Amino acid sequence: MEPSAHLDDHDDAGHAEDTGPGRPSKSRLKREMDALQSLGEQLVAVKPDRLAKIDMPDKLRDAVRDAQRFINKHEAKRRQLQYVGRLMRDVDPAPIQAALDEINGVSAAANARQHALERLRARLLEDEAVLGEIAGEHPGADLQHLRQLRRNALKEAAANKPPRAFRELFRVLRALEETSHEPDEPGTADD
Repeated sequence: MEPSAHLDDHDDAGHAEDTGPGRPSKSRLKREMDALQSLGEQLVAVKPDRLAKIDMPDKLRDAVRDAQRFINKHEAKRRQLQYVGRLMRDVDPAPIQAALDEINGVSAAANARQHALERLRARLLEDEAVLGEIAGEHPGADLQHLRQLRRNALKEAAANKPPRAFRELFRVLRALEETSHEPDEPGTADD
């Protein structure tokens, strides 16, 4: 009976030591580290152009870019992901998670922007005069390209063809919206 009592004392002592005042348990720390590594893996999966828009320390950005290069090198990528997870310990993960949610369309703001773009595309398909509105909001917009995509989307719909131009029109409108709101958005994610 004494050996099992010794094991129980060891488990209780080890567990009590971890959950003392102000100290989280080992299990909680492990879950937090796994969550940070998972967040790092999500960062590695983000396309480089969108990754550039996420605010993070340069050291973390470089580590994520390195991990993206290790496509066919499983062990190297695994080690790099662990390194990214370690770097994530020194970073507030909330803004990064919010940026990833927005990229993945999870946030309410991203959903609202998506719906607004869909409405703009529908209005443009109904009336070519909406191009003037787009030109006013986005002076650098290629109106000729938008006009061509509009014509092609209308032809595709009339001929019951796959909606390639319809989708491309949405992508172009989204790119215009993203480039016009880039400089003034970083500080607005807190509210």
